Amino acid sequence: MKRGYVPYLDEDQTDSAGSHFSASHTLEYSFSTFAAAQLAKALGKEQDYQELIKLSNGWRRLYDPKLKLIRPKKADGTFIEAFDPYEPWRGFQEGNAVQYTFFVPQNPKALIETIGKEEFNNRLDSIFTTAQKNAFGGGKEIDAFAGIKSMYNHGNQPNLHSSWLFNFSEKPWLTQKWTRAICDEFYGTEPIHGYGYGQDEDQGQLGSWYVMASLGLFDVKGFTDRRPIIELGSPAFDRATIRLGNGKKLRVVARQNSAEHVYVQSATFNGKPLTNCWLYRDELMQGGTLVFVMGSQPNKNWGTATPPPSVQ
Repeated sequence: MKRGYVPYLDEDQTDSAGSHFSASHTLEYSFSTFAAAQLAKALGKEQDYQELIKLSNGWRRLYDPKLKLIRPKKADGTFIEAFDPYEPWRGFQEGNAVQYTFFVPQNPKALIETIGKEEFNNRLDSIFTTAQKNAFGGGKEIDAFAGIKSMYNHGNQPNLHSSWLFNFSEKPWLTQKWTRAICDEFYGTEPIHGYGYGQDEDQGQLGSWYVMASLGLFDVKGFTDRRPIIELGSPAFDRATIRLGNGKKLRVVARQNSAEHVYVQSATFNGKPLTNCWLYRDELMQGGTLVFVMGSQPNKNWGTATPPPSVQ
């Protein structure tokens, strides 16, 4: 609370002085305080909101502008030495700096602006290009933590939002490309490949991710905004019907859909053309029909009119 970040400890422990997993804890606390801030605002507690939203920027205190990575800091405010961005378990729990730098789901716009939009897009796209060669995780190594040294690890929770960040950086076709590729290549139905070779499915999140992504729907913030949104991706099914919690039905239709036709050419919701790659959740909860027209080449003009809101 005093420093706005968790100090790094050399010892493998977490206490009032800091944590060996200080950077990942800071990032998670930043997201948690954002979520709590939304509740405070909804309750009309403006002072609490201001304090919490300030703490949600803790990730900025660990951002190294030279390396453009999140880097653990000691209690005296200096970055740790002998820093290896691919090293897991040193400042990062179940991951590394390359993976965790993208864990700012509460404010993707700020992260993109901090890194630089062009570099952000190029780096993240390059990460997925490399990750695809290793089945988006730890290759074919049978171990729950097989992918924690890699650039991207779909087999564990910290990375599962990353492929959806292109919607915020004005390149939604890359979200369509990579989410569909992950659906098709990471997941499978035979036992050894059910959730990927190197996976840590301890919360049902990997399976849930597939359900949402295969419908072409997601939210990097887990609906923690006061008015949550739904991001749009690349539906894997030609047709799906969802029974919503309020009793209404949402039909998702993907026309001209195929293994090669992964890119959205256009979309409508209840007959109204969509120019953005997102909707407010309360709009979608009215039910009806969401129609995607798919193609083999990206339509780089679709979905870029207005990026999804970052901090509401």
